[in-house]
Amino acid sequence: MGVAILNIRNLDPEVHKSLRMRAASNGRSMEAEARQILAEACAPRPPKAQVAAEVQAAFDRLLGDRKPKSATDDLIRERRREARREWSRSTPRR
Repeated sequence: MGVAILNIRNLDPEVHKSLRMRAASNGRSMEAEARQILAEACAPRPPKAQVAAEVQAAFDRLLGDRKPKSATDDLIRERRREARREWSRSTPRR
């Protein structure tokens, strides 16, 4: 398989400057930096479910046995208490 060539015309000067600075900070040529950016942008992404599972696993490792058992239920219960308090303050008493 041959090597593909890509020419980019009408590149905004600010984008060119940014690419040059980014390449220098990464110790690469502008061409190598552009190849890296394109490779990362076009790489296959994992499914959202896989990403969510990885995030959940990271939280499980981080929190260990301190992980709340019913965080959702606790948050809903607390919000309902807040709503009742707000409602009772705003409702005129008879």
